[in-house]
Amino acid sequence: MSAPAIDPVRTPVTAPPAGKSAGKQRTTPARFDTALGWSDRPGLAWALRVLLCVLALGVFAAPFVTVFSGSFSEKASGSTLSFLPHHPTLLNFEVAGERGIWDYFGNSLVIAGGGLLLQLVVCTLAAYALARHRFRGQALILTLFMLTMMLPEEVIAIPLSLVLGHVPVLGLDLKGTVWGVILPLGAWGFSVMVLTEFMKDIPAEIEEAARIDGVGELRMLWQVILPLCKPALGVAGVLGFIMIWDQYLLPLIAAKDPTDYTVTVALSILRTDPEVGSGVVLAGAVIALIPSLIVYLLLQRSLVTGIAAGATKG
Repeated sequence: MSAPAIDPVRTPVTAPPAGKSAGKQRTTPARFDTALGWSDRPGLAWALRVLLCVLALGVFAAPFVTVFSGSFSEKASGSTLSFLPHHPTLLNFEVAGERGIWDYFGNSLVIAGGGLLLQLVVCTLAAYALARHRFRGQALILTLFMLTMMLPEEVIAIPLSLVLGHVPVLGLDLKGTVWGVILPLGAWGFSVMVLTEFMKDIPAEIEEAARIDGVGELRMLWQVILPLCKPALGVAGVLGFIMIWDQYLLPLIAAKDPTDYTVTVALSILRTDPEVGSGVVLAGAVIALIPSLIVYLLLQRSLVTGIAAGATKG
């Protein structure tokens, strides 16, 4: 005797309310479906959200707008909030150029480009060793990288100046050269931490399959691991560039002559120059801001993806 056929459990279908067709059902999100539980319909909560967004935009955007406005104003004042330039002119940029701002800008580009390249190479190799291999003292090495983030620049300024003036063993004097600024920036604990944690999440099966095909260590890193770490590389690239570009103390102690200064040091010189006004300083600030802004706009997708991946880890 065969068993009676049993119908699969069906999810009951709820009929639409009387007087309303299925296509006219309410599709707007519930009260707590939006950010902070605010309703998306016009009302008091909606007006409060708009007001908070406008206030946040004003707090963060007002300084940048004021800097741009003052750099094109004939008589700018650093203590006056102005969104539109008064008597627009390019004279401030011309005076800043006469004071050598473009030479300092070139020094900063060389240092930032070379320092970021060296930093990414060193931090990537270190992160690959820490994430994909097991050896004695691994936790200690990662801790030492983290400790480099806890020491203020002022603490190591004098020892670093002595080392740059006479490199141990080699006996080289790196002061007055770009290497005096680039080499100390070759390893950054933050980039090592970000890349290490991201590489740890890569499935071991991918690496095992590549090793079966005879892939070596460098090829494994270049062709297998790094393509999967683009978000983390974006985070390390953007934040690493901004960190190097904003360096002030290191270029100051590594320089032998004012011509070795970077644009950040040049801004402090312009500020103390009695022959130039606030407009020239603001023009120099705009010039110094452009590279960081370009790097952020180009890599913002990778930056957001990498931060989101770290936030949702686990």
